[in-house]
Amino acid sequence: MSLQCGIVGLPNVGKSTLFNCLSNAKAQSANFPFCTIEPNVGVITVPDERLIRLGELCKPERGVIPTTVEIVDIAGLVKGASKGEGLGNKFLANIRETDAIIHVLRCFDDDNVVHVDGTVDPVRDKEIIDAELQLKDLETVESRIQKCEKAARAGGDKQAKLALEVLEKYREALSQGRNARTVELDNKDQEACAREMFLLTNKPVMYVCNVDEASAVSGNAYVEKVKEAVKDEHAQVLVLAAKIESEIAELETYEERQMFLEELGLTESGVNRLIKAAYALLDLRTFLTAGSDEVRAWTFKAGWKAPQCAGVIHTDFERGFIRAEVIKYDDFIALGGESQCRAAGKLGIEGKDYLVQDGDIMHFLFNV
Repeated sequence: MSLQCGIVGLPNVGKSTLFNCLSNAKAQSANFPFCTIEPNVGVITVPDERLIRLGELCKPERGVIPTTVEIVDIAGLVKGASKGEGLGNKFLANIRETDAIIHVLRCFDDDNVVHVDGTVDPVRDKEIIDAELQLKDLETVESRIQKCEKAARAGGDKQAKLALEVLEKYREALSQGRNARTVELDNKDQEACAREMFLLTNKPVMYVCNVDEASAVSGNAYVEKVKEAVKDEHAQVLVLAAKIESEIAELETYEERQMFLEELGLTESGVNRLIKAAYALLDLRTFLTAGSDEVRAWTFKAGWKAPQCAGVIHTDFERGFIRAEVIKYDDFIALGGESQCRAAGKLGIEGKDYLVQDGDIMHFLFNV
């Protein structure tokens, strides 16, 4: 399953520094705009403490295999991108291909790092990018409204009428300078219709406030302004210090990194928190397989049933699905393994309608 989060932001807000911390792919990090021209793609391991405990318990021959998510570092944007200014066309094409957005905002003062607009104001920076995406969405919506009006008038097309209702709601919001994700839809039919429109400002978003070291734990006044500005967007806000994260990334051992974090008053690195949050932002969950050969995490979309999850391992598993044996992670750990769970009656036999839960330990039976 290849799903991507795109990192966006104005030039010099710290997004490429952050990307470097996330991935072994090294985006050029320099103190001027457009140092990232082609999107850099990093395949990022998703931290999961459950895998460590399962690995200790099962001692698998082939080891422990985590799941991943793709992070794309997209070129910095400036005013006028919707009209092709700067790298606007490239930016808009790249962001359209992603499934969710990580919007990095500069929430620190540093005279040595030039801000493209001269002063630090994360809310203004957010609004600059929002405005460009909204203009592009409004252009898309206006074009679709014209087509839907013709279809609705000519043939009484019910689907066209439904789309028109949704598009009118979006046009009103975008014309007022609001993102599409702020629009409340009336029913599931409208929600399904909206998902097919793929508007830029309707993508799930997480705002990452890049702060200085002193603000890494509790944030600062800039962060509070961001939280107030996005309170109606159903968006996450995450605080981290990219400069600290780059220092953590250079430490060689887990023990050194933990000591460093403890000295700063942090329990977990911002990068780990960001990866987990990005995974959740994509509406992704993890099921597990555990045995003497390997312990492995597998990615699935929330709401998937057992056969769909079986297909993540191999298409034959889904095609010939018979049933799934399911053990809850907590039971597996508490009782000490599969055989103990089986003996204690903690192994469930589930059919095609079983909704897989995050952390389920699965074994699929199939026949093709």
